[in-house]
Order: sequence, then structure tokens, then C-alpha cells
Amino acid sequence: MAEDTKSNGEAAVPVPPKVQILNQYIRDLSFENLAMQKGLKPGIAPQFKVQVALDARKVGENYEVINKLTVTGTADGSDIFIIEIDYAGLFKIENVSEAQMHPILMVECPRLLFPYLRRVVGDLTRDGGYPPLNLDNIDYVTLYRNEITRRVQEQAKNATVS
Repeated sequence: MAEDTKSNGEAAVPVPPKVQILNQYIRDLSFENLAMQKGLKPGIAPQFKVQVALDARKVGENYEVINKLTVTGTADGSDIFIIEIDYAGLFKIENVSEAQMHPILMVECPRLLFPYLRRVVGDLTRDGGYPPLNLDNIDYVTLYRNEITRRVQEQAKNATVS
């Protein structure tokens, strides 16, 4: 955490981190209504498979964080729809050390965007003729830890191969 020092020589006072959403938006979106293309009735109650990926990049002084979500609806053993959405936010982040920046970008920022992403997915499924999908909360902390573990294992594997 960054610290601020008073000019009169008093001890440093911690300045809390600040994460501000400047903008949020659909960056890319695809909805394939396979059941309707095949002439099937949309009243089918589908099962859902959800895949999540995250990305972040520096944009000027700010950061763009992207929640990449793929939702596949299946019924009777075949896909009936596929949603691919990149939902992004532009964040202003202050008073965060470099060591803390990566977890903020990969955990806190996606968590702040998620309720809006959930609404878009619910609207898409409803507008596609299916019951609205209310996505379960995504545990971004576990996703982050799993990715760090995967990277460490991959580095260890590459070090032993060399």
C-alpha cells in the first residue's frame, strides 16, 4: 500500500487503495442460437457450461480489465446456444503497489464488473427464447490462485526440462 508523509514531519499515514470504474462496456459479443437455426422449439430447459478467462492491459494511466465468458447451453445431448462475451471495464487505480496490482486487476476488478456481465447474459438468454440465465457468482480468488499455481508448476516443469 502506498504511504503519504505529512510535511510537518509526522509519521507516514497510510493512504487507502482506490479502484474506480471509469467505464464498462461489451467489448465483443456473439450469440449463436443453434436450436432456432435447426428449427427446434426454444422452450427447452438447457443445462449450462460456463468458461471464464480474464485479461488486463494498461491503457495510458488506466487499466482495461476484460471478463471473457463462454456459456454453452445444451439439451438432449446437443448444443442449443453459445454465448461468447468479452465484458470490459476501464479502471483508474491509485495507491496500489506494483506487488499488489496483479491481484487487484485479476480479482477485484472482475468482481466489480460481474453483476453487469450477469445481467447481460440473463438478457441474452431470455431474448434468445430461453429462461434467463442468472449466473452463479464466480470465485475470482480461486481462479487467481489456480492460475498462479498452474504458472508455478509450468515454470518448474520447464526448469527441469532445460
